[in-house]
Amino acid sequence: MRYLIALPLVLVFLVSCATTGGRIGRDEMGHRPGPKGFRAVVIDAGHGGKDRGAYSPHTGAKEKDLALDMARRLKRELPGWQTVLMRDGDVFVDLDDRVDFANHHGNAILVSLHFNDGPSGISGPETYYWRVDSYSLARRIQQHLAAVVPGESGNRGLVRRRLRLTRNPDIPCVLVECGYLSNAAEAHRIADAGYRQALADAIADAIKEQSAHGDAGMGPLPPPLNAPPSRPTDARE
Repeated sequence: MRYLIALPLVLVFLVSCATTGGRIGRDEMGHRPGPKGFRAVVIDAGHGGKDRGAYSPHTGAKEKDLALDMARRLKRELPGWQTVLMRDGDVFVDLDDRVDFANHHGNAILVSLHFNDGPSGISGPETYYWRVDSYSLARRIQQHLAAVVPGESGNRGLVRRRLRLTRNPDIPCVLVECGYLSNAAEAHRIADAGYRQALADAIADAIKEQSAHGDAGMGPLPPPLNAPPSRPTDARE
């Protein structure tokens, strides 16, 4: 069940919060402005080890391998930043352990990288967020990805969804679905290393913009939604 906080109180709280991803002014619900001035990024390659994630019948690619490739590419596009890979090999990391790992890094953001699966006619990237402090980062990432993906599939949009990696970390956190492996045309694009590099470049540019500008230019922040931490018993992530 969700509980709503009175909006005037939330606005007062948001104004009073620090604008960085650090621990000062932290609220466990994420009711604070988006991060600004941060120089650390926790990069999470989704799935891994026994959990292959999505699978493309068109190219034979596994999500866990593509996500790790994307994580390494994103890290290379952030020289001079403190970048930490959640995993740097084909290993399984439990979702709650990923949250704990992210929580050891203050004044940072968490970007979790994935590839999607669904009906064959659906394609395009989408970016998941839950918390107020993660909205602008998610929107910037989605805008940059949309500029890379050709045609009508370029923008699946933002998705506000309560997941363990969008609700539970102490730092601003987003989950990026970089495209659908179940769509034949998109799966073949994703199989191209140059295309994956373009996706990594887009995400890196969005991160740099967020650090430089914070919430500026991203419009009003969404209303806060109070909810308990996401648990394994929630709907499948």
